[in-house]
Amino acid sequence: MEQRALGADVRVGAVGLGCAGMAGMSGAYGHSADERQGVATLRGALDAGITFIDTAGHYGMGHNETLIGLGQALRSPTARDRAMVSVKFGALFGALFGALFGADGSVWGVNRQPDAVPNFLGYSLRRLGTGYVDIYRPARLDPAVAIEETASPVAETIRRAHAVHPITDVQVEYSLFSRGVEEGILPICRELGIGVTAYGVLAQGMLTGTWRPSADDARHRGHLPRFAAGNVGANLALVERLREVAARSTTVARLAIAWVLARGRAHRDIVALVGASRPRHVTEAVDAAGLRLTEDDLDAVERAVPRGAVAGERYAPALIALLDSERTKGRR
Repeated sequence: MEQRALGADVRVGAVGLGCAGMAGMSGAYGHSADERQGVATLRGALDAGITFIDTAGHYGMGHNETLIGLGQALRSPTARDRAMVSVKFGALFGALFGALFGADGSVWGVNRQPDAVPNFLGYSLRRLGTGYVDIYRPARLDPAVAIEETASPVAETIRRAHAVHPITDVQVEYSLFSRGVEEGILPICRELGIGVTAYGVLAQGMLTGTWRPSADDARHRGHLPRFAAGNVGANLALVERLREVAARSTTVARLAIAWVLARGRAHRDIVALVGASRPRHVTEAVDAAGLRLTEDDLDAVERAVPRGAVAGERYAPALIALLDSERTKGRR
């Protein structure tokens, strides 16, 4: 697989594996993930050349890390050496994983205090069954950190953190439906030589080309503005326009993943994290990594889904407040 650069010294496959969807009983968007399928997906990803594995201590309230550890996929020296494990810490949720993805949207808070970091890390290492993680990052912005008064707060945050300790990569949502990173985050990362791991490349499932509204999804995605009544129809219409472009040679999902990768091809600095809970999802992601979009292809995609055409914000205001990437001077 084509390699991408994260910081000065790290090279990983262009597609990474996002593990939130295999978080056991509390899988993302309410779907119960099969543990055996999760282990098979992880092993299949490593065998296919996917080397970046992204998880978090709060995925399934620790269950996701336990699943990775129980799968033994990282316990052999050979497998561990070729895997780049990224762990997010500090997010405090209620007893249900639905705190982030469920209908209530309740979030307890964020803890990024220095004395809490070793505690979070110790639990993660134990659950993962490994002696180290490769990339360790805070999961959310601490609301107590006041940076709104700067002209470009997210760029300033990255610059300040990088001055204290070199940053390997910044993880942020980036897709055809979420392009805010192009304004401030990508330029500052490229100035400082920092890679970008893009999550949400399939827009919480809408850009798979197979998602359709249902009563079950209404419960688990209904709190997301882009899936809410009044917005979802307009956004699915954009997906249909994208389907016409994809019909030439691929699928909507592969096209959406390939588009994100194309945005980083010149600099070789963007890794697309694809959430997968089944081996077939890995196959689709690997196929997308091999898809090379021409300038004509990119122009057609741009016409189908112009920047700013999506209806609705990414998240409800309470969650937007925790996302530094959504903040600009005088606006969140």
